[in-house]
Amino acid sequence: MNKAKNVFLGKEIGIAITGGIAAYKSAEIVSCLHKQDARITVLMTRAAREFVSHLTFQTLSHNRVFTDLFANDYYFDPQHIALAERLNLLLIAPASANIIGKIASGIADDLVSTVVMSLNPSVVIIAPAMNEKMYLNAIVQKNITLLKKIGYHFIEPEKGKLVCGEGIGRLASFDRIIETLRKKLSRN
Repeated sequence: MNKAKNVFLGKEIGIAITGGIAAYKSAEIVSCLHKQDARITVLMTRAAREFVSHLTFQTLSHNRVFTDLFANDYYFDPQHIALAERLNLLLIAPASANIIGKIASGIADDLVSTVVMSLNPSVVIIAPAMNEKMYLNAIVQKNITLLKKIGYHFIEPEKGKLVCGEGIGRLASFDRIIETLRKKLSRN
């Protein structure tokens, strides 16, 4: 029986989690990738930590979770550069309107945004999740269009039940996210 190659084996995959109720869904992504022998580095914004504890991701990834841009305990290298240099891919899931706007504007004022600015856009995958009105806002859509043009890959959100009703803005399904990561790693 011919087994398919495990493209996750030994790969360094960053999972950046931003603020939003969908933050809890990233736990399943981290768990799945760890079970497939990927090395997971979790980055969390302050807002993400309001929804889910960093301890959840530390336990699932079997790795330290990075939360602070100014932590001075990461050897002697600037932390955001050292983290970026070791990643094969960075998935931002869920990606809030805030982080999308920061990236589009070149703002690097927290750990997640500085790591993103230190990476080539071709290795960054963004999975937005937010209220439909926020997602469809003209500024958010303009930022997404700009980021796509310069090489960032998006996994579009889905229609479905949101905290505030029905609409588009729901984080893409677990299967779509994992399959996108698999395809991206296969191409690289």
